[in-house]
Amino acid sequence: MRAGERADDVLWMHRLARAGGSPELLRWVSGRAGGWAGLLDSDGTVLRGVARTPDLTSASALALATEGVKELTALRGRSFALDKGPDTALLFPLDGTPDAPAPILAVVARRPLPDGLATLLADVAMPLTMCWAAETVERKRRRVDLAESRGREAVLHLLMTGQLSIAHQVAGALKPTLPDPVQVCVVQCPGDRRDDVARVCADISGGRSWIVRCPVYARHLILIVPAGPDGADPRLGLDVAAVVDDCVVGVSEDVPLSDTATGYRQAFHALAVARGMPARHARFGSAPEPALVVGEAGAQWADALLAPLLTHLPRRSQDPGSQELAATLASWLAFSSHATQHLKIHRNTLAARLRLIGELLGLDLNRVADQAALDLALRIRAVPARAPWPTEPVPAGALDEILRRPAVGQWAAEQLRPLAATGAAAETTLRTWLKCEAQLGPTAAALGISVPGIRKRLTRLEAVLQRSLLQTPSARYDLWLAFRALDVADGTGTG
Repeated sequence: MRAGERADDVLWMHRLARAGGSPELLRWVSGRAGGWAGLLDSDGTVLRGVARTPDLTSASALALATEGVKELTALRGRSFALDKGPDTALLFPLDGTPDAPAPILAVVARRPLPDGLATLLADVAMPLTMCWAAETVERKRRRVDLAESRGREAVLHLLMTGQLSIAHQVAGALKPTLPDPVQVCVVQCPGDRRDDVARVCADISGGRSWIVRCPVYARHLILIVPAGPDGADPRLGLDVAAVVDDCVVGVSEDVPLSDTATGYRQAFHALAVARGMPARHARFGSAPEPALVVGEAGAQWADALLAPLLTHLPRRSQDPGSQELAATLASWLAFSSHATQHLKIHRNTLAARLRLIGELLGLDLNRVADQAALDLALRIRAVPARAPWPTEPVPAGALDEILRRPAVGQWAAEQLRPLAATGAAAETTLRTWLKCEAQLGPTAAALGISVPGIRKRLTRLEAVLQRSLLQTPSARYDLWLAFRALDVADGTGTG
């Protein structure tokens, strides 16, 4: 190899190292050798490999590289060549440290070998060493980031299920500390820019926000922000929407940390409204929580309804217990099939748990009516200062008696008040949708319109109600309860 060609090769190596790292360098070496190039660790495991010649991707070529690495390691040499059949393996250890041993560069090529190949491999060892070191640091950083992200996700899950003391314990190793009271923001990020938007949110909030990458929606960030007069800037969500193009933000009311789940639902509903607003930002409008207006009778009803679930003892140690089943039910009611992502379980596991829950409670979980009852019961149980569980079963019509309470009637009227200005068609659409178990196909058939047509109607009603309908968490449970409360109040409710 002439000196000028070697200088050109060295320059090209450094360009490839900057542009594509070790994968591009190995691809280039593979092409120059007319064979296979890779990095292996000291026991012969292939860490990365590239072949520009299809014939040398065979198991025999990889076996030759592995055999050569074991020989080199045993000899503790600085280079090694091994011939076998028509192929030759050339091996060069990269420079490392005792705490971070570097891999071994291996090239398998057919004989006769290209001129100057050994010199070329000696020259490429240094840029490859630098790339591998940088990539190792990056891999470690990503592992740390993933561990922190999973930790924050775990804290959010604990907060959403009301396990405040454990959440504080887990959060103690992370920053910032969990605030109380809080606002919850849900930020919908453009494209695949969630990590960039997370950094923007941290900067705008001065590092005081608890930022979690949503485990359910790949484009969502969940921000738990200090609330109150000395807390976060109330314009935080608006500022984020203004700074990041195509970013949409929904913000909850101020809620206690123990009520993070309510704050999340509020922020998610506000997000549905924000999508249709020029500022791409909306704050949840004031609305009472149904769990707060059902009274002591409602609390006793919720305890009785859930008692078979909350007192369940698994038959085998590996079966889910009452707490795990309750968490599964809450996640499924909030996220539907996306609960598999939220809980990190297989869809078959979710289906099996839901079957068990339905059997324990004697309810049909495919019915919106039963879903709404369970959602209300779980929300009631999340309210502090709960009464003891009664042992007697829930009497027939008990929910209707709860919904007849004047305070619940007022809550229902407030929920449905925005529909008054839209005419009877809006109420008919919503009632039909709920009667059809919130399924678009049957609803469209019942109303005599297309599926895209009913989807557009419900999207328009999201803006009217300022609630999410089509995406979970959906307001369908509150709507079912509100319509049912009005029906039982005027005597039209049945069964």
